[in-house]
Amino acid sequence: MNAKNHKFLHGPIQKVVAKLAATEFVRSAMAENADLSAFKQKPTLKVVLGVSAIGFSYVIGWPLITLLGTLAVYYKRPAFVLLGGPMAYGLSHLVFLLGMYLAGARYSWIFLRWLTRVAMLKLFNHYPDAVPPVQ
Repeated sequence: MNAKNHKFLHGPIQKVVAKLAATEFVRSAMAENADLSAFKQKPTLKVVLGVSAIGFSYVIGWPLITLLGTLAVYYKRPAFVLLGGPMAYGLSHLVFLLGMYLAGARYSWIFLRWLTRVAMLKLFNHYPDAVPPVQ
């Protein structure tokens, strides 16, 4: 991207960053200095199974669909990917939802707040005029 395009996009992006910074979620994550200290506690078996299921859902998602596509081309059987692709995608989604249920919303919420704080700090470094005034 050349410098002219960068200057052209700077204003609109800065406005979006300022609007994000004004939301209650971002303000609370920043004010409370959201961190990952809750992950220092030993997780329960249910949480471990949930996080494992979430990880496994990524393995059976697009990589499996890619494998099915490759097999469909190799064996000249498009039904492999036409039927197996949506089934694999649906299965990966169900496994992901199971993982979220088992892991619980608490850990997802903690991680999302931390990620929001970190992302906003990086955006504020690039767009310092978007930083909200200190109250």
